[in-house]
Parts: sequence; C-alpha cells; structure tokens
Amino acid sequence: MTTAIHEIGPKRETSDWVWYAGIFGAAVIGWLAYGQLIPFSEWVTALFPVARDSHSGEAIAFFAYDVPKVLLLLTGIVFVTGVLRSWFSPEKTRAMLAGKREILGYPLAALLGVLTPFCSCSSVPLFIGFVSAGVPLGVTFSFLIAGPMVGPVGLGLLYGLVGWQIATIYLVFGFSIATVAGYVMGKMRLERYLQDWVRELNAGPVGDLPEVKFIFIDRLKIGVEQVREIVGKVWIWVLVGIGIGALIHGYVPEAMMLKIMGGEAWWSVPAAVVVGVPMYTNAAGVIPIVEALLGKGAALGTTLAFMMSVIALSLPEMIILKQVLTLRLIAIFIAVVSAGILATGYLFNLLL
Repeated sequence: MTTAIHEIGPKRETSDWVWYAGIFGAAVIGWLAYGQLIPFSEWVTALFPVARDSHSGEAIAFFAYDVPKVLLLLTGIVFVTGVLRSWFSPEKTRAMLAGKREILGYPLAALLGVLTPFCSCSSVPLFIGFVSAGVPLGVTFSFLIAGPMVGPVGLGLLYGLVGWQIATIYLVFGFSIATVAGYVMGKMRLERYLQDWVRELNAGPVGDLPEVKFIFIDRLKIGVEQVREIVGKVWIWVLVGIGIGALIHGYVPEAMMLKIMGGEAWWSVPAAVVVGVPMYTNAAGVIPIVEALLGKGAALGTTLAFMMSVIALSLPEMIILKQVLTLRLIAIFIAVVSAGILATGYLFNLLL
C-alpha cells in the first residue's frame, strides 16, 4: 500500500477539477442510492416466485437489502480512511511509538491501531518494523491486536448496521483488550520467543526517513486507490458473509438461536470463540452475520465474542505471524487475547 501511495504523488494526468467533480458526483449518487435500499430489496424479492413472508422471501430480502448497503458503506468508509491514512504513513506510526515509555506506549499503540486503517496483513510487517526499531514487544502487541480488531473500517460498518451503542461498546472493549493484553505480554518478557531473524533485525534510527509531501487532491486520489484495492479484494467476502446472514435471518428459528447463543447457555461464549477462530473473513464479511445473529435473539456478549475472535484471531493471521513468532509465542498470544474476549462475552451476557 505504501508503494501505491508513493506512486500517486507525482502524477498529474487528469485535471484536478475532473477528480473533484467525479468524487462529488459519486458521493451524491451513493447518497441517493442509499435512500432507495428498501424499495430496491422489495423489488428484487418480488422477482422470485416465493411468498414475501416465507423463509425464502425473508432471506432474499435480507440479501438484496444488505449487499448494496454494506458495499456503499464500505466504499465510503474505505475512501475516508484512505484519505486519513495519507497523514499516517507506516514510517510516521513507527516513529511515534519508538522511544515512548512503556506505560504510555500500550494505550498509544492501541489508539494508533484504532485510528490507522491497517489490516492484519499490513499490521504484521509493521509489527516487524516496530520490533526492529526497539519498540517494546508488549507495545507492538497492543498495536497488532487493536489494528485488525477495532480498525475504522470495522467500526464504521458496525455503526451503520447495528447502531452507535453496540459500536461504542465494541470500541471500548476492543481498545481495553488490546491495551491490557499488550501490557500482560510485555510483563511476561517474551522476546526470546521471536523468530531468530526478527531478534537480529536492526532498522537503524527512527525518524530519518524522507517525508512525502501531498496536496489535497493527492490525498483524495489515495482514498480512491484504497477503495479500488480494498473493496476489490473483500467484496467476495461481503457476499459470502451476507449470504450466511441471510440464511440465518430467513431459516434459523429464534427459539433455536436463543438456546444456542442466548445468555442462559454458559458454554455459548467459549463455543462462539472456538467457532470464530478458524473462520477466514474480515470485518466487512462478519458484521452482516453479527447483524443477523442479533436480529434472531443471540446474546450481545456471545455475539461480540464471536466477532472479536473472527477478526483478531483469524487462522490466516496466525499463519502470517508464524513467520515472525515461534509457535509458543503464538499460543501465548492466542491465550491472552482469548481470555480478554471471553471476559468481554461473559460480562455483557451478565449485564444485559
């Protein structure tokens, strides 16, 4: 992604006014389309030979409503975060964390993970850069946990689909888990469990990298490039996630959902974590499933535990981490983060 950002700077092939007009026009069209989602979903459902109030009718209406809604939200959020990211390059993020006292480093790293739109794939290279720059290992884990789990894209979608209350709760607990888990792992002195080549890295002094200067139109182009890159990669997972959500919405009886994922079932929270860890999806793919689970009566704590485990402890991320961490350190990482997720799930099932 850094390469893409650097490539945009010097290009001036199209008039700036064409870019401004195009982005403004796309925003207006997206806003108008968002207001027609319900009539559109009803029109699509009516095209199928099924009764509107049948299981199939409910599933089709859910799918036809959520696909354009999530894609419109995702496009807008990725564009805005892409523009914001032009002020938060990986080099600046690394420089901000290097040299900070540990007690300040944990919440600062978690906050940067929340604010900067780095996915798990780009967070791992940053993790290596932090370690090589002398950032304490526990602080780097705070960033590594917060980035994928409480990033702006996932929060924006959560806000748009299930409301600001749940999005705020998720933000508070995700930030707390990242901060506390990083602190705990920092106190365990786990540097010896890094892969040998990571321990031997020395990136040199931080802050001596040349800073790329952007004007406003360059930042808008970065946002457009991020939409092309990220939405182009995750749209298929959006369709898969909404498809699963539509099946849950249309076919799973509420009584069964309450029995499996209701607050009364003590085992539902660990079961949700066990099911969520091996799933391969991202925030855009799992949030429509969360929406359907909550709509069917699943307990909030169990649902949040499921979502956190899918995003923060995904199997692909663990495979990437294997390149920089030993298996023992990965096991400790999973255990510490899982403990925080379980505590969040049980606490919310107890309080709500």
